[in-house]
Amino acid sequence: MRLHLQLATASLLLLITGAAVAMPAQTHFPQLKRDKKQTEDLQWLWQYATPAPAGNENGLTNDPRFLSFLKQHLTAPQTFWGDPGKGRPYDPLAETALNFLSAPGKVIADDNRYLTIDGCVPHFCPDRGLLFIDLGALHPLVAFAAIDWIKENKTPDQSEAEYTLWLFANRVLNPDRIPSALVRSIARWTAEPLADSKTIEHITNAILVDPDGQPHQVAPAAVGANTITRQQTDQKAHP
Repeated sequence: MRLHLQLATASLLLLITGAAVAMPAQTHFPQLKRDKKQTEDLQWLWQYATPAPAGNENGLTNDPRFLSFLKQHLTAPQTFWGDPGKGRPYDPLAETALNFLSAPGKVIADDNRYLTIDGCVPHFCPDRGLLFIDLGALHPLVAFAAIDWIKENKTPDQSEAEYTLWLFANRVLNPDRIPSALVRSIARWTAEPLADSKTIEHITNAILVDPDGQPHQVAPAAVGANTITRQQTDQKAHP
């Protein structure tokens, strides 16, 4: 009788232990597969980072998937590009981003994880755009930065001209803790001169906009604007 009880107890423990081992596998791996598939959906973007170092920005902006990607991730309302008082309503953010990237710039891959795409508004390159994508995250961070000339001030060809940097993201960002990779990308980008190869845009205002449209005034340096010089950028690129 005691032997039967011992055998029954051992069998029950074996069943319980086996269930405990099996249950996590049943709930965990399907989720990993779904997350992995979500990440792989954007692998088509990588092809446009070649040939290095400038990539193929023109090819990317003309890829029919690109505008759909922007519309999916850039949904915040924007109030800097347009003039409703003159019958020119504000464009949707995705279309604004595409406009600010339309004149070809560069597609740069960093650390096998981040892509930065830059360009400018056709026929007016003092207004420039940068798109940052963190492809290492299961739910990629997508951020769009735009440099907009403050028209009430100096003309763009004057060194005293001032600019505002607008920053939008597909998730809420803490104004005090902007992701460091995004800050580095903006720092490198704002150190690039205009077409005359000497004028660095002087960014005096920076506004971080939440996905619901809530703006936050932040220090330009907090998002990386004008924090490094062109010389420092060249030294990092050619140590």
